Amino acid sequence: MTRAPAAVDVDELLDTARILVCCGSGGVGKTTTAAALALRAAERGRQVCVLTIDPARRLAQSMGLTELDNTPRAVTGVESNAGSLDAMMLDMKRTFDEIVLAHADPARAQQILANPFYVSLSSSFAGTQEYMAMEKLGQLKAQGRWDLIVVDTPPSRSALDFLDAPQRLGRFLDGRMIRLLLAPAKAGGRAYMKVFTVGLSMFTNVLTRIIGAQALKDLSVFVSSLESMFGGFRERAEHTYRLLKEPGTAFVVVAVPERDALREAAFFVERLSAEQMPLATVVLNRVHRSGAPTLSRERSLAAAESLAAEPSADGGETSLAAAVLRVHADRMTTAARDQRMAGQFSGAHPGVPLVEVAAQAEDVHDLDGLRSIGAELGSGPEASAPLAG
Repeated sequence: MTRAPAAVDVDELLDTARILVCCGSGGVGKTTTAAALALRAAERGRQVCVLTIDPARRLAQSMGLTELDNTPRAVTGVESNAGSLDAMMLDMKRTFDEIVLAHADPARAQQILANPFYVSLSSSFAGTQEYMAMEKLGQLKAQGRWDLIVVDTPPSRSALDFLDAPQRLGRFLDGRMIRLLLAPAKAGGRAYMKVFTVGLSMFTNVLTRIIGAQALKDLSVFVSSLESMFGGFRERAEHTYRLLKEPGTAFVVVAVPERDALREAAFFVERLSAEQMPLATVVLNRVHRSGAPTLSRERSLAAAESLAAEPSADGGETSLAAAVLRVHADRMTTAARDQRMAGQFSGAHPGVPLVEVAAQAEDVHDLDGLRSIGAELGSGPEASAPLAG
């Protein structure tokens, strides 16, 4: 099925957006895309901050930073007198710690930070990373220092995890176990013991056998200590969720021309539509192209077979030419497959703009590499030479 041309001007988007959220399943190049968009926007004169959640720390290396942490750091080498670029990497636990310190009195905050269950929750609880990414986005927006914030969402199994994080946290906070653990602390004094020993005896006996008496005590103390902050968690999550729907926010869904990645992209596109959130474009990464598109696969194979059939009297040059033709034929096969996958996606989502980025010959590891990607995103494939790899 033939695809309609992409109906999005990425450069205009970079000039006008206030928040860009790059989403997609893991391993599709969200980090590189986010960094390339951020750099291009900065070099077009905007004050930009890019927030990444990338455990491989490739973003820091590509931007020439020796380290990247929870504090925005200036990127040098931006080719613009008016624009600037700051970069940071989400530190999930530190962000959670900052919330506790900001919203609890000093004694209560230290009690929470030292609690074993808090340490586990803030470091590894399912959905915490996605929620903290939204928390950090809200913090950055509130500072008002940047024209544009670009968010590289967590490398989750599902792209939908980012949007589901606030609701998942709300379900956790409203869960039956949380309410049961809060009940004794709310009762207080003698009533505490009565409620704890009578009303919750069966529940606590089961938990004690499973996790132990000390662990149960730690959990109860943790939950009661955090109770005063629960409303704040929910309120901020809801505020950031609304922020994602406001004018000036746009989503960029990143995928590669593979069935699973495009299925994830389709789920996300449909979810954004259902939630009435603004989708700017789908970026199709690592699309294979050829430097000789007029030389078809069939002609390449026929020429290779013809050369192979001829007697070799040129020191192996004929054999080398035949091998190159076969490589070209394989590349044309891959390119045709990529275009077929792209066409199927666009056929299923005809109103969604699709911007392609060529597969790179090597990993992007510096600002020039990010500029090359940004040029394709901003001006289309004619902005840079076709690559395959």
